[in-house]
Amino acid sequence: MGVAAAAGLLAGALVAPANAAPPLDEAPELIVNGDFSAGTAPWWSTANSPVAVSDGRLCADVPAGTENAWDAIVGQNGLALTAGEGYTLSYTATSTVPVTIRTNVQMAAEPWTTELATAQPVGTTAERVTETFTAAADHDAAQLAFQIGGSAEALTFCVDDVSLRGGTAPPPYEPDTGSPVRINQVGYLTHGPKSGTLVTDGTDPLPWTLDSADGTRVAGGTTVPAGLDTASRQSVHTFDFSAVTTEGEGYTVTVAGERSEPFAIGDDLYASLRSDALAYFYHNRSGIEIDADIVGEQYARPAGHLGVSPNQGDNDVPCQPGVCDYRLDAAGGWYDAGDHGKYVVNGGISVAQLMSTYERTLYEETADAGPLGDGELRLPEHGNATPDILDEARWELEFLMRMQVPAGEPLAGMAHHKLHDKAWTGLPLRPDRDPQPRELHPPTTAATLNLAATAAQCARLFRVYDADFAAQCLSAARSAWTAAKAHPDILADPQDATGGGAYSDDDVRDEFYWAAAELFLTTGEDGYRQEVLRSPLHGDTDAVFPRGGMSWGSVAGLGALNLASVPGTLSDDQLATVRGMVTEAADGYAADSARTAYGLPYAPDDGHYVWGSNSQVANNMVVLGSAHDLTGRSAYRDAVLRGLDYLLGRNALNQSYVTGYGERDSRNQHHRFWANQLDPALPNPAPGSLAGGPNASIEDPVAQAKLKGCAPAMCYIDDIESWATNEITVNWNAPLAWVASYVDDLGGGEPAQTRCEVTYTSQRWSNGFTTQVAVKNTGDRPVQPWRLDWTFADQQQVTDAWGADIGQTGPRVTAEGVSWNAAIAPGATVRFGFNGRPTGLVHDPQVFRLNGQACGTTSRR
Repeated sequence: MGVAAAAGLLAGALVAPANAAPPLDEAPELIVNGDFSAGTAPWWSTANSPVAVSDGRLCADVPAGTENAWDAIVGQNGLALTAGEGYTLSYTATSTVPVTIRTNVQMAAEPWTTELATAQPVGTTAERVTETFTAAADHDAAQLAFQIGGSAEALTFCVDDVSLRGGTAPPPYEPDTGSPVRINQVGYLTHGPKSGTLVTDGTDPLPWTLDSADGTRVAGGTTVPAGLDTASRQSVHTFDFSAVTTEGEGYTVTVAGERSEPFAIGDDLYASLRSDALAYFYHNRSGIEIDADIVGEQYARPAGHLGVSPNQGDNDVPCQPGVCDYRLDAAGGWYDAGDHGKYVVNGGISVAQLMSTYERTLYEETADAGPLGDGELRLPEHGNATPDILDEARWELEFLMRMQVPAGEPLAGMAHHKLHDKAWTGLPLRPDRDPQPRELHPPTTAATLNLAATAAQCARLFRVYDADFAAQCLSAARSAWTAAKAHPDILADPQDATGGGAYSDDDVRDEFYWAAAELFLTTGEDGYRQEVLRSPLHGDTDAVFPRGGMSWGSVAGLGALNLASVPGTLSDDQLATVRGMVTEAADGYAADSARTAYGLPYAPDDGHYVWGSNSQVANNMVVLGSAHDLTGRSAYRDAVLRGLDYLLGRNALNQSYVTGYGERDSRNQHHRFWANQLDPALPNPAPGSLAGGPNASIEDPVAQAKLKGCAPAMCYIDDIESWATNEITVNWNAPLAWVASYVDDLGGGEPAQTRCEVTYTSQRWSNGFTTQVAVKNTGDRPVQPWRLDWTFADQQQVTDAWGADIGQTGPRVTAEGVSWNAAIAPGATVRFGFNGRPTGLVHDPQVFRLNGQACGTTSRR
């Protein structure tokens, strides 16, 4: 943090006995959480002196050998001071080793100008210190800094009852919402819907214009008054310019003299968002160095929690006292969120959605696996012939399996719920500098079923890339399912929230449904199918897809989406039931999107935006995108795109919630290393990081101080200490990555026009199968030469072929025409065939591309 030279003791410093009551003062209190009853927020400390609350005090452990007072700091930012006003600072402090601290009230950035700079000896006896000063300048966000370094010995500094009073009462917090013309600040697909929102008290339609970057008018019209938007309590109009399909950058919309932020129209707007949203997971890996050559110098860091001092490591972790008598190597995985905890139930939904982002490319003809393939994403596992997105998923899957209770132990096969620090740590704190002991928390049924579901999905996706790892996954999934059936009601303690989130869940029927669905799809075994069909959730759309959205505590929809899209052995009626749930849920989300002035597919109960509301929006978009894949209905696609508009700026706050995307993007999300707001030497969050979004419950001190009385859609502040509205986490970025992949696959948003049709007929025999393929050119031009590509979702192997030259690399197959059928005339069909060897379940490929273009498909057996 900042370093400012001490200006000497100011007149008026007083020392009183620790038990003396502070003077009564009616002046406004500027310090938030000065008694630490709400934990450590919004206090911060330098990385070498982590803080925790002990006996009601904020205590920092300062290492030995610091040379200067400012080598270790505890502080609070965001203090508003008025020039000419008098202020009184008071606090009680102790130190296990006598030390002279410096207490500064100063600018929070260079040149660190001080309004108060004092030196004060602090010893083992608590004393009340009071300082007075008059502010020489106005400050919107000054800083209180206790500089506590400079001792040759290690010490623990504790402070309590911190108060800074004076000045005039600060005005009520008013968010800076910029222009009242709200649009997607990144841009709109060429042939997709294009709409925006105007905030205005006017009730008459207003003229709008769409202008190009050089100011040329491109289109115009009048707004449609929409009345009061209840979620934001704003009076709004809407406008639509979907008819404009001219690509370009720097477009703006102007209404009544008010201009929007600039945006683009084009076909290729979201490839970088897909890549950045997925890079988030490598950035937040535990147990591996984050390489500057991959992420850049500002984001590089040493491996965290590998047992290198001051870490106590995740490779030999004990349980909480009384939970177990063994230790586990639980290294690896992803840090869950802004803290350094790792949670099976949150990692479960996240890794499942990454795997489903890839699995979608196997069965959806508009999906492109190329950008997810080996060598495409920012991670170190290149050149292993495995799609990069699966390599990233594997990093978490291996951790999840390490959390399983070993054979021979009580509750063998169950999974521990979470692993995190014994006590909460402060911000900023790089993971390799975390000194807290790490602990395993008790196994739970929910965590065990998360393991069963994700490991089962792992088994079917990895069997064509690493058969041994796939077998390991399937074994873990089966043993976890068996353990969960034997212990169906071991629930997480909602009070177990010291050092990490509780993640408690008192209804695990959805986890049973999800796990049974994944095991059935992977094994084809009727026992798992019956578990799906017998579930009380099966066929109940509202139970499987809550209107508020899927979440780590509501995961049945993950199973239903895969049952609806991944080939299996459900009967036609059973498959229709599952797909009916998907489309019925999507109908509701699409209706929500169409009826709201901001277009978001999210209508929570009583309009109450929840913690992580943006992830709920994104999860509803996943359902909508899946329904579009299944049906081709543009209403579902359009609702996805309107939801993306909301996340990227068309919202009540005119805020893009994704770092690096849009003119007014979130960049101070709650995170212990991406903490530039607290330490300018540290980075802001990496591009593609999704903020949690409006949370009507405003649980954290910053939100409580500034957002009281906020309308639900306005309960957000881009402040690193507002963990209840501005946290980032794996289970918010996972659906963002799915959505970004889906939208990038849409291209310009125009419905795909297939110019080929493939009929794939396969017959099984005792030790193999014979397949006949017919490729019809449904376009109006000859195709010459032709090449048909597809990917097996299992371990089928082509042995011999006729009518085409066929090559196979892993699961990928290419068929090319031979001399006598090298051209396919319009309306003509070429035929070829092959024999092959199956392994386990055999699924016909669903996606065929003729010279790179997706074909319509018919499979026959």
